[in-house]
Parts: sequence; C-alpha cells; structure tokens
Amino acid sequence: MTKITKDMTIGEIISLIPAAGQVIEKYFHGGCFECPAMKMETLEMGAMLHGHDVDEIIVELENLAVEK
Repeated sequence: MTKITKDMTIGEIISLIPAAGQVIEKYFHGGCFECPAMKMETLEMGAMLHGHDVDEIIVELENLAVEK
C-alpha cells in the first residue's frame, strides 16, 4: 500500500497514483494542474488554502492507492 502523508507535494502524489488527479480536482479544483507550485505545495498546504481537512483527503487518496 502506498502511504500518503500531508507533507508530500501534490506533484509527488500524482506521480505515485495517477488517479489521484480526480481527488485533487475534487478538493482543489482544476487549477492545481496548471500551477507550477504543485511541485512545491504540500497536500497540507493545499488543504489549508482551500479550507479542507487534510486527513479526509488522505483517506480518499489511500483508498485509490489500494484500488490500483
């Protein structure tokens, strides 16, 4: 199982789990994919900026990792 942490960058997560783009888009909308900060912005930072619970997002991402 792929372990996702709040300190991982959004780019790292998408590299590990390509389907994670669906979850990222759900919570952060499509702007992340054009933003160069996705290689530097952590999941926790993105969640905070968009007003979401990072732990909830991690659960969804880890569920995707299990499915792949």
